[in-house]
Amino acid sequence: MYRFSPSSLLTLAALVGCLALPSGAAAEPANPPKAQRFSVKTPLSSIQAGAARIDVATDAQSVVQIIQDFGNYGKLTDKFEKARVVGRSGADTDVYLQVPILKGAAKIWAVLRFSPVRNSNGEQVLAGHMLKGNVERLDAKWTVRPSGAQQSHVELELLIVPKLPVPGSLVTRETAYAADKAVTGVRDRAEHK
Repeated sequence: MYRFSPSSLLTLAALVGCLALPSGAAAEPANPPKAQRFSVKTPLSSIQAGAARIDVATDAQSVVQIIQDFGNYGKLTDKFEKARVVGRSGADTDVYLQVPILKGAAKIWAVLRFSPVRNSNGEQVLAGHMLKGNVERLDAKWTVRPSGAQQSHVELELLIVPKLPVPGSLVTRETAYAADKAVTGVRDRAEHK
């Protein structure tokens, strides 16, 4: 009678699993990679911008089309509680955004003016700056660059400067979380078209 140790059974199961894959096929990851959160120092405020980046398995132009679809920002993430185009000024687009912060204890709203996408050093940049709102400042900057055939990299920086005395680190953490949800929503939408 043959006896197998638990480790040899695991090795055998892994080998059988690999052999069951069609030639040239790789197993798809159970969970797609998560966004990376980070903060960005800015000369505009002592509060740092909250930001997130993620890789997307599609071309950069498809990603740019998604980030320019302002009216559907609410479908990218629940962090943009309300999003709608409220006007145009030449080539610029005015967008109303409402974002809950401090775990929903407060809501930030602003009308941002987004200029057309500009090319800068191989990247496509879409930036919006606050025209009016219930905060001192709200800026958003999307950056998209190709990272290979049918691959792109997307980043979102959000700077929110509240009127109320709130610790900057708390605001940065909240905006990084919102940026994470937004870039993840872009990735999910782009990869499941």
